[in-house]
Amino acid sequence: MSTKRSTTLGTQPISKLLVQQAVPASIGILVMSLNMIVDTIFVGRWIGPLAISAITVVIPVTFFIAAIGLAVGIGGSSVLSRALGSGDDDKALRVFGNQITLTFLVSGLLAILGLVFQNTLIEFFGADDSFKDMALTYYRIVLYGIVMLAMCMMGNNVIRAEGKPKFAMYAMILPAIGNIGMDYLLINVLGYGMEGAAWATFASYAVCFAFIVWFFIFKSELRIVPKCLVLTRKIVSEISGLSSVTLARQGVISVLTILLNNVLINYGDALDVASYGIISRMLMFALFPVIGVTQGFMPIASYNYGANQYARVRETIKTSILYAGGLALAIFIIIMTVPDFFVSWFISDSNAQAQAVADNKVLMERTPNALRTVFAATPVIVIQLIGAVYFQAIGKAIPALLLSLTKQGFFLIPLILILPNFFGVWGVWIAFPIADVLSTVVTGYFLRRDVKNNLVVIEE
Repeated sequence: MSTKRSTTLGTQPISKLLVQQAVPASIGILVMSLNMIVDTIFVGRWIGPLAISAITVVIPVTFFIAAIGLAVGIGGSSVLSRALGSGDDDKALRVFGNQITLTFLVSGLLAILGLVFQNTLIEFFGADDSFKDMALTYYRIVLYGIVMLAMCMMGNNVIRAEGKPKFAMYAMILPAIGNIGMDYLLINVLGYGMEGAAWATFASYAVCFAFIVWFFIFKSELRIVPKCLVLTRKIVSEISGLSSVTLARQGVISVLTILLNNVLINYGDALDVASYGIISRMLMFALFPVIGVTQGFMPIASYNYGANQYARVRETIKTSILYAGGLALAIFIIIMTVPDFFVSWFISDSNAQAQAVADNKVLMERTPNALRTVFAATPVIVIQLIGAVYFQAIGKAIPALLLSLTKQGFFLIPLILILPNFFGVWGVWIAFPIADVLSTVVTGYFLRRDVKNNLVVIEE
């Protein structure tokens, strides 16, 4: 292995480390979310509001397959970081090799199945006749490149586990810039519509994949040899135990999105699905600095836990909650003040067709208040996010899994099934802040108990 940059995770001040890790992660997430937002803006302005609905119903399957790479990346990187922290470089190499093989095999199989059953899946995801053809067009092309995206999601987390967050940031920035440029060319200039939007997304996956391969050939301290790619039961079990946390969380998010699409169609119409499409993009965009802090938190906590530096783990938790909490409060104030401004980004200009103009007017009437409602509990979500990642970082798979599922699985999905019966579409929106508060209370209790009883006892 080359010079070990990862050792700085155990020596530098926590505040400095968190900034070093979180800022590049936040910038990367910002650019990636801007990519999704601009993609949606282009589609909404140049194709029409129903095109937003089409993309929204495709997201669950592409999101879940890509989450294979994210899950293997995050779960395996927890093992990898602790191996680096304890000085076991050989294990770190074997973990990384197994991550590559697992991601390729599982995401490849799911992509094939997704193409075979595309018509059934699109209808199941909530597409109706008004936008089904557009959804299928986008779905097919994007799925051709989904294995590359899964490999990118896995590799990005390994890069961060090495203590090289700037390269992880570049891996998100480059494809985002490429996608925006290709969107403009293929949709607006060449007029390829949904097909153009899909090929632009495919191209962004290819750019990211090329950069990830380049990094691990020329810049990584991990030098893979063929024998490391052979799956071994012990390593696969260790990776899978922690990967299941992320995969379950992302799987539940996919199920949630499918449920939301169907509930919104049943209690509302296709434009309510478009509203959710806008809100879901804003959730990622607005919360990018908070998510960046949680991503920066994980390698620091994992490394120091592996190195038995428990005081540094406690300090990392406190600092991360403080930084992320301040950011979440600022985001809350902005969203509550000017929601109309953000929704207007997705509205087509006066040159749009008459039906699109009418649809956009409806979106502007419905979406701002829904956006405010969904973001109503933003200041308290930090504890839930940091708490769930903490247990994953220290290798406690079961608590991490359960706490990761509290918001979407244990609270939000049941609320979405119940509340619309009484409040219609508005019941969907009010379910979000209720789930945020309930999951924060549960996670905060278990986080406080573990820090108080586990870390202190071990250190003393």
